[in-house]
Amino acid sequence: MFIDPGRLEVRLREEFGGTSGQSRVVVRQAVDLADSGQYEADMGETLTNDLVLEELADAPEGTPPERWNWWIGSLEIAYGGYGRFGIRTYRK
Repeated sequence: MFIDPGRLEVRLREEFGGTSGQSRVVVRQAVDLADSGQYEADMGETLTNDLVLEELADAPEGTPPERWNWWIGSLEIAYGGYGRFGIRTYRK
């Protein structure tokens, strides 16, 4: 796996703000997505911290979960099967 959960959590807060809870839930979903192999199969590249941050930076605005859902929604439209990685709720 090429997701470093601790480092990703810190960088999400540094770059996009939000709470620790918001960053943690994005990290959990990123790890699940990486573990599934779906992104790598569809895109032909490994999911990394830098890739997640680059994709979330393309979102128009929002907290880490809002940006994550924007990106996952784009993947769902383009490839299908990504809805399960969306964030519905999280603890604060």
